[in-house]
Amino acid sequence: MDKPAVRDAALLLLRVVVGVVFVAHGVDKVFFSGIAATAEEFAQWGIVQPHLSAWITAVIEMLGGALLVVGLLSTAVAGTLAVLVGLAGYFVHLGNGLFATDGGVEYPLVLLVSLLMIVVFGAGRASLDGVLSRVEP
Repeated sequence: MDKPAVRDAALLLLRVVVGVVFVAHGVDKVFFSGIAATAEEFAQWGIVQPHLSAWITAVIEMLGGALLVVGLLSTAVAGTLAVLVGLAGYFVHLGNGLFATDGGVEYPLVLLVSLLMIVVFGAGRASLDGVLSRVEP
């Protein structure tokens, strides 16, 4: 039994929650922790061009998160954020085991799977993507 309204509501909730999380992380990097501190952490983790990488990461998180919240370009944005989370998981979390309390892959893994759900199932009808793709008879 297909329940498109339930699916769309679930996708809306998923997009909004994940989008807000990414916006918050990007805003934190730029306005609270600061790009310099983020770049310093990136350098410690061996990320190339840490200052540029910190800016790119923060902008992608803020803009991508906002686009997820409204559901615009959702599949491409979720794919881009999935790549970003995958890189963070590899460079930062993989060597720390599973649990988030130890800096492990638990949290990035949940984000990655959530983003992949958006890539696979799309934004749903309760999104700008859904509104813009509707064909009027």
